[in-house]
Amino acid sequence: MNDLVIRNASLPDGRKGLDIAIQDGRISAVAAALPVKGAEEIDAHGNLVTPPFVDAHFHMDAVLSYGLPRVNQSGTLLEGIALWGELKPMLTQEALVERAMRYCDWAVGRGLLAIRSHVDICDDRLLAVEALLEVKRRVAPYLDLQLVAFPQDGILRSATAMENLKRAIAMGVDVVGGIPHFERTMADGAESIRLLCEFAAEKGLRVDMHCDESDDPLSRHIETLAYHTHRLGMQGRVAGSHLTSMHSMDNYYVSKLLPLIREAGVAAIANPLINITLQGRHDTYPKRRGMTRVPEMLAAGIEVAFGHDCVMDPWYSLGSGDMLDVAQMGLHVAQMTGQDAMRQCFQAVTAAPARILGLEGYGLEVGCNADLVILDASDSVEAIRLRATRTHVLRRGKVISQTPVPHANLNLPGRPGQVDFRTKMRN
Repeated sequence: MNDLVIRNASLPDGRKGLDIAIQDGRISAVAAALPVKGAEEIDAHGNLVTPPFVDAHFHMDAVLSYGLPRVNQSGTLLEGIALWGELKPMLTQEALVERAMRYCDWAVGRGLLAIRSHVDICDDRLLAVEALLEVKRRVAPYLDLQLVAFPQDGILRSATAMENLKRAIAMGVDVVGGIPHFERTMADGAESIRLLCEFAAEKGLRVDMHCDESDDPLSRHIETLAYHTHRLGMQGRVAGSHLTSMHSMDNYYVSKLLPLIREAGVAAIANPLINITLQGRHDTYPKRRGMTRVPEMLAAGIEVAFGHDCVMDPWYSLGSGDMLDVAQMGLHVAQMTGQDAMRQCFQAVTAAPARILGLEGYGLEVGCNADLVILDASDSVEAIRLRATRTHVLRRGKVISQTPVPHANLNLPGRPGQVDFRTKMRN
């Protein structure tokens, strides 16, 4: 007996007029006009039904801390790092948990049901690790939270960072992180990658490194990350986040680099909102965009996802947990305005990060978890354009969030009445 049927759904792959039946928290059938009786029904009215949004790169230990202990006056990456160093001694576990839980509420309302969050392990107290492990436990019924042990101050630059990282993994953190471009020298950066990848390989863990978050075209740690991934047989388990130096590299070098990344099975995670904000700060004009080469990597067969990175923290004073904002910024910055390219941007905040995180049961096939979002849009391109309302968010077949669809009431001279802008513009 099916528990729920979503009628008249449009899917991200372009299929329309389908019903989705749900039984025991999983998708039991996807077809037109399913002969299901006795189940609760939701009429999607031809709107887009998609698996939930996934954020492949976030910092939940810093979320909603904007203005603590002061505001980042320059808006730069380095002042943000310095500000975070000032804030760390003032952190309490209770405040960390409270802010993170509040953000998770925002996320659910926006259909964001899986997040990979980096957590700083350079504080010997591991206060943030304990806090986010508690948050992970609390939100598990409705949100998948994957944690990365992130040595913000550098695994070699900070005397206790490697021991702290091992402690964090033993406590239950899922992924090994790094920041090679922040080590004292290029050589130290390369050595940090070797150490961290070998540790991850020994433990059978995934790796996600902040890599080459710089405007320096000679910051080429992604090459070293690809080398060790291939050497250690870790294909499909490693991601390089940011990769902004690639924006400034010469084309000949990149023509060699992209096949190496693809051969190693290393994924790339761009963070459009933050990359476009923090990079290129030393430029006058012309100013570099700073985001990595997304279209070129996709064309090379590299898995690419978008992350939100920051929301109201020392690095970024804006944000709301809306992955459609992220997709829209990525679309514009990468000039991905072709129809297929825009659909790829939607995939970069849904299916692609789900694969990078290794989420089980994600998708719209029979047998997948019934984690679904209904958007007030006819397809994925329109969803990005409108930042469409998430009318229903489902977790394991249960509605956990509903949002009414807004309509504008106009009463202009000669043009009275109500207008549905979405339908009007679509027609």
